[in-house]
Amino acid sequence: MTAQARDLTLAQAVQRAAEAVDPTGEDPEVGELVAHLEDADEPINAVADLSDRVEEARRSVDPEGDVPAVTMAAAVTTYLRFRRDEVDEPREDLLRLAARAEFDGGEPPDDIAEWLSSQGVEV
Repeated sequence: MTAQARDLTLAQAVQRAAEAVDPTGEDPEVGELVAHLEDADEPINAVADLSDRVEEARRSVDPEGDVPAVTMAAAVTTYLRFRRDEVDEPREDLLRLAARAEFDGGEPPDDIAEWLSSQGVEV
């Protein structure tokens, strides 16, 4: 594992997740998710309540949970806590692996599955 992956902060993880779900940086809701966590400079593996913090940020941006890009950005962020060594994986791989982890082996809800498909990702 590289030093960068080993020392990955929560802020860096959410930024990488945003790059994976919104490579052009044009989705304002994904940007809002990043803004909620951009000052979280503690190592991601040391954040005891990571799932709660990421979910709280996700809900503040997408209370209804109907924005697939935000849901997947949160999923990738959480995934990177456990697989920091994959931070530099190609975006399609990162999205596929995070979806499998988040949705019990790859059965995401229809809206997420459709969004992933539109991104060229098959779960």
